[in-house]
Amino acid sequence: MENLAQYADWAYLIGAILFVLALRGLSSPASAIMGNRYGMIGMALAVAATFVVVGSLNGGAIVLKPAYVLILGAMVLGAGLGIYRARTVPMTQMPETVAMMHSLVGLSAVLIAVAAVLNTSSHHDAVHRFELFVGCFVGAITFTASVFAYGKLAAKKWAKSMKGGWIKPVQVVLALGMLGFGAGYFFTEGMNYFYAMTACALVLGYFWIGPIGGGDMPVVVSLLNSFSGWAAAGIGFTLNNSMLIIAGSLVGSSGAILSYVMCRAMNRSLFNVLFGSFGAAAAGPAAGDGKEKNYKTGSADDAAFMMGNADSVVIVPGYGMAQARAQNAVKELGDLLKEKGVKVSYAIHPVAGRMPGHMNVLLAEADVAYDDVKEMDEINSDFASTDVVLIIGANDVVNPAAKNDPSSPIYGMPILEAQRARSIMVIKRSMSTGYAGLDNDIFYMDKTMMIFGDAKKVAEDILKSLSGSGH
Repeated sequence: MENLAQYADWAYLIGAILFVLALRGLSSPASAIMGNRYGMIGMALAVAATFVVVGSLNGGAIVLKPAYVLILGAMVLGAGLGIYRARTVPMTQMPETVAMMHSLVGLSAVLIAVAAVLNTSSHHDAVHRFELFVGCFVGAITFTASVFAYGKLAAKKWAKSMKGGWIKPVQVVLALGMLGFGAGYFFTEGMNYFYAMTACALVLGYFWIGPIGGGDMPVVVSLLNSFSGWAAAGIGFTLNNSMLIIAGSLVGSSGAILSYVMCRAMNRSLFNVLFGSFGAAAAGPAAGDGKEKNYKTGSADDAAFMMGNADSVVIVPGYGMAQARAQNAVKELGDLLKEKGVKVSYAIHPVAGRMPGHMNVLLAEADVAYDDVKEMDEINSDFASTDVVLIIGANDVVNPAAKNDPSSPIYGMPILEAQRARSIMVIKRSMSTGYAGLDNDIFYMDKTMMIFGDAKKVAEDILKSLSGSGH
């Protein structure tokens, strides 16, 4: 094993290259499967190399045999639970599942930091104490923040948004306490300081996410992904594991970049998302001025007639499609329209759904052709020449107030400009507002037809009606 350990750095280098290739592959739905495979191979290689290195440093596998059994047993148990969850999780629960996975990364960073501090056989110099401090508090914040995000995305009663002027002072006190106790540990190596710092960080994570509204959760999920990466990188320095440092840095930087891109798509700064509490306000004046607004309603037959006689149709999916698990029915509808000679595209907004890429994942699961899926910047110029836009459970990402109402909280946010199409159809359960708590003037336009009902049921009814009609 000692002879094999000298090749560990080469294994780590190959693993790092595979991780970079994984990120490159995940940048496109067409190459995402191969990207995942690169990541799996790289991680397997890194784990195997780490076993070899640890065994070499401690006298070989025979000395560490009991520890190996425990570690391998935990890995088998974790892999079994992960495979089961991956195979059984509904797509509607994918956002909260991702948030929960981030929490586990944060928790592992905290536990590793605590174990390292309690290891009396190892001396920690100033650099390592700083790394332990940073890795632990970032992991602790990630853990509780991700748990709260999970609860909010899963609509748990204990994860309701916090409101009140007392929240920001509490956040400041917790942050200062965390930094103060961390400094105490850094200079004295006192365990009580370390425990107090960890406790403050855990509570701060909870109070940090609490005031953030549902409309910002896609950015929050992306940012928590970034935090989990930085926590892993920090602990990698503590363990002197180059592979963990590289993997954590890649995850941290890519998550930060994605968060920035999503904030640009909302025309807001990251600071405003994290501390502005947008989306937490209840629907009140923002959801309407109290005046009665008129809207037109229609049926699945009306929708089938309009789309069957159109030359072009753009489908705009939103969280309502995910909630109804309607992606397969929508895909069948799009395929039938194509058979009738209609040009069909799917328009995706960067923050549609409850996590980054939510709509892309849904459409990919339904085997929608990648060439038919268009990003916001690519499709917006086509709406003016589009005959019919079919909006399925989306609200905020097509709200014209973002362009023409300076008093709106989302003013300036880039949207899918569906209001420019010749005809608009909207599938919703009711006239309730979206996650940001804002009413949408597109629902009241003369060229808009509202179709109320479960998205899957309505899509299936349109499909049936369209199957019996000609172009």
